[in-house]
Amino acid sequence: MTTQQATLATFTLPQAKRESFDIKNIINKYLYHWPLFVISLSISIAAIIFYLKIAKPVYEVNATIVIKDEKKNQNQSSPLHEIDALSSSRIIENEIEVFKSKQLINQVVGELLLNIGYQKIDGPFSQELYNSAPVKLTVVKSGNADGTLLITIKDKNSFLIEMPDKTNQTFSFKDEFKNKFGTWKLEPTDKLDAFVGKQIKISITDPENTALQYQKKLSVALSNKLSTTVILSIDDEIPQRGKDILNRLIFNYNLTGTMQRNREARNTLDFIDKRLASLSTELNEAEKGIEVFKSARGLTDISSNSKISLENMQTNDARLNEVNVQLSVVQEIEKYINSAQNRDKTPTTLGIDDPALRSMIEKLAQLQLQRERLLATTPETNPDFEPINRQIVTTKAAIRENVGSIRASLQNTQRKLLSFNQNFESSIKNIPTQERQYISIKRQQAIKETLYTYLLQKREEISVSYASKLAEDRIVDHAYSGPAKQTQRSMAFAGALLIGLGLPIGLIYVRGLFSAKIKNIQEIKDVVDLAVVAELPLEKSSATLKIENNKATAIAEQFRSLRLKLSYLSGNSTTGRVTLVTSSVPGEGKSFVSSNLAVSLALSGRKTIILELDLRKPKLSSIFATDTLMPGISDYLNGEASLENIIKQSVTESGLDLISSGERIPNPSELLETPQLGYLIEYLRSNYDDIIIDSPPVHLVSDAMIISRFADITLYMIRQGVTEKAELSFLKEIQEQKNLKNVNIVFNGIQRLKYGYGYNYNANYYYDSKHKSIASPFSDFFGRF
Repeated sequence: MTTQQATLATFTLPQAKRESFDIKNIINKYLYHWPLFVISLSISIAAIIFYLKIAKPVYEVNATIVIKDEKKNQNQSSPLHEIDALSSSRIIENEIEVFKSKQLINQVVGELLLNIGYQKIDGPFSQELYNSAPVKLTVVKSGNADGTLLITIKDKNSFLIEMPDKTNQTFSFKDEFKNKFGTWKLEPTDKLDAFVGKQIKISITDPENTALQYQKKLSVALSNKLSTTVILSIDDEIPQRGKDILNRLIFNYNLTGTMQRNREARNTLDFIDKRLASLSTELNEAEKGIEVFKSARGLTDISSNSKISLENMQTNDARLNEVNVQLSVVQEIEKYINSAQNRDKTPTTLGIDDPALRSMIEKLAQLQLQRERLLATTPETNPDFEPINRQIVTTKAAIRENVGSIRASLQNTQRKLLSFNQNFESSIKNIPTQERQYISIKRQQAIKETLYTYLLQKREEISVSYASKLAEDRIVDHAYSGPAKQTQRSMAFAGALLIGLGLPIGLIYVRGLFSAKIKNIQEIKDVVDLAVVAELPLEKSSATLKIENNKATAIAEQFRSLRLKLSYLSGNSTTGRVTLVTSSVPGEGKSFVSSNLAVSLALSGRKTIILELDLRKPKLSSIFATDTLMPGISDYLNGEASLENIIKQSVTESGLDLISSGERIPNPSELLETPQLGYLIEYLRSNYDDIIIDSPPVHLVSDAMIISRFADITLYMIRQGVTEKAELSFLKEIQEQKNLKNVNIVFNGIQRLKYGYGYNYNANYYYDSKHKSIASPFSDFFGRF
């Protein structure tokens, strides 16, 4: 009998089945693995609770200071403004950077010995001993390594040190020791008695690294944009340590500013004293010259014209004298800048009103002060000098360029003033010789007197400013701390929640991303152009047969739908239809679909027989409770049994016959190629409406391809989460080579919640309230991982 090619080979699936971005399915897909989330959240929350038990609370320590800012506090009406000869413009943003400078923080670390920490060890817990340690470590000569010391207080005279080999050795207090930390010694404090027998951990870190850590923790900011109030803030596990750090930082900031102002004042006073001493001698000589000149010539008065000329020349000479003083200051600055040796005193900018020059000289002074401090503890060959020396050279170059511009401007003014003097001298050429000589002598005396008075006034102003030592900045609030920060606890629990949820989500996503298993129909359609005629949901129960008469279930309805589609696929053929059921590999549901499809066909009134042609690993006999000792197909093909002897009626389903595999044989493929198989199929076509053949996996053995020549329809099983994606390429090759007839795909074992694909079958539609079956979300606990 010839098989008839199906006239209808494809079915259009509902749009709802196609893969789409469905947030509900995605959520259900992740919720299916709820044990992962429960375990992950439990572990992360337990870990965070344990962490919070051993973690130290963090306190925020604040301090407030008002800084005088020239940009925002230009109070020209202040009575002290006129005598503030040493005032230098300060910008609040620059002062904030000074507060955060590594130099100041380094100084605080050194003074408070923050690089040496003490902890009392109590099992897995530890307690910071800031200002309450029983011993004090003094580094006589620092080494080049960080590390820790574990000591145990033995008595008031000795202690134990844990050595690298975990043994303890006894040492005495105040004895010096040498190791990788350098030369050091331990001295007992007044709190020693309370720690006898206790283990103390002493941590030693590099002061530079410690300063960098505190520099990152320190926050310095303005209270608002219009204010000059600066708020200093630092987080610390020990409130008192945070207070000490901020108070010491403010103290050192004010001390450094005061030292800088005093240094400038001393330099300026020294310069003025030298000039006053020189001018005093010159002024005495000029006054004696006038006295001698008048006495020798008997002069008592000069003409009005002479007075006018003299006054003009005196005014011009006074201005010329100021320019000369400024040039002298410029010369001192240039001499300082061009000097190859470092001098103790920075030059003054007296008389030169240039904020940029003054700022650069102040910066140079600070750099030199920083270099001198570093030089006191570090050899000059140390690499730490390189950035400071580089900044000094750059600052000197900028000062040199600025001073050159100022000198050129002053020299131009000097030339103009000298030209004016020549004009005034020409105007008095007609004055009698004696009077002209008198005017010349008087002019020199007036110049000296004006300059002397000017310098004397400036000296008094600077002396008053230097002696008063008025504080420019005011501390509003000394360092204070509030309660422990609660954000740390909130962030810890938020982190635990994020980790507890993120790890399972990431694991599920990555596992799905790199999974080689087929999870939805679209993955099939992307590779092969075959119709998917059925999508069978996974129904977990011990019974293999899901079809029962007069009972509607989701899986049973899907088999009834498949039964209907077979009639379309067979075209006009109503009897003798041969359907081959196969797959790529074992475990994809061939026997399950074969048996249930056969039962469904039998229940519809069609005379059906099912053949167990998987001669290697038969399963149908156990499904239908058939006696395995009875003869089967292998016996018939070997000529050891007749047709009447191998056909058995199912004991579980009426209208359904079964031919079992029979006795196990070593050569199933060769046996299937014998003509007897063809005779058997032809006989069954004549006597049955449907012949269902359960065959072996086609990718492992060729049995299914041998049997396919007798089949009208091939149902190719693909199971969700079981079939490898690589098997689709094999199926495509089978399709192209036409090794199987009329291939249609059955997508089996669909788990919508687990893989996020499949129908959402409403069980209420299939069952009445008395037979409703609800799957517990707590079932299959370990399978949900």
